[in-house]
Formats: sequence, structure tokens, C-alpha cells
Amino acid sequence: MKVSLVGLPGGGKSTVGRQLAKRIGARFVDSDAVLEERIGMPIRQFFEQFGEAAFRDREEAVIDELTAEAQAPGSQALVLATGGGALLRPVNRDRLRARTTVIYLRSTPEELYRRLRHDTQRPLLQVADPLA
Repeated sequence: MKVSLVGLPGGGKSTVGRQLAKRIGARFVDSDAVLEERIGMPIRQFFEQFGEAAFRDREEAVIDELTAEAQAPGSQALVLATGGGALLRPVNRDRLRARTTVIYLRSTPEELYRRLRHDTQRPLLQVADPLA
């Protein structure tokens, strides 16, 4: 079984992903954690230094790699938590849909705000009014 969890930032993808992977005996991978390891800095810092387009290029490559690995014969079950903006690129949507079972975790704007209101590490939320 290969599962991708998608949704907005703060939607619970990593939290649910860890629990689901444990329950079904799968490997859990957080694409943001893989990205941070590869770029050698927090995502917010990378955004500030290199911009969103450069980040999305790196994210696209990681999603391609992780989902391609999931297709390899004999690969173990996988639960992949994607970044909150991963679906902004059609190629990511296509790869996730073709290579995994995609589960969208839906949350209300109010719930997301409650979870993230003190989080300063999510670059897409660093705006004057995140609820606007």
C-alpha cells in the first residue's frame, strides 16, 4: 500500500501520517523533512534566500523520487506526508495520483488558524491576515 496525505499547512498530514504508518506497518516519510535534510536549512530560510520557485523545484524532485521508489518491485508499504503547497504544481498532483492512493485531509480555516497562529516557520502563512 502506498498512501500520500495532502492538505493545507497545519492540516495534520505529518501527525496522521505517523499514526497511519504505525497502524498499517508502513514506512512513514515526511517530504518536508527530506527536503530540509537535502537543502541543509529550514524551509522558511530557503524560501527567504532563494524564493518559492526554487523551493518548488526541489520539492518536485523529492516527490518524484519518493513516489518512484514506492513503485519499485518489492518496495515496502509507504505513507507519505507532502508539504502544504506540494499540490500547487500539476506534475506533483499527477505523480501522486498515478503512484499512490491520495488522501486529502480537510480542515476548516478556523481550525488551521488555531493550530498555526504561533508558528513562524511556515512561509506561506507569513502574511498580515492569514484568514483573509
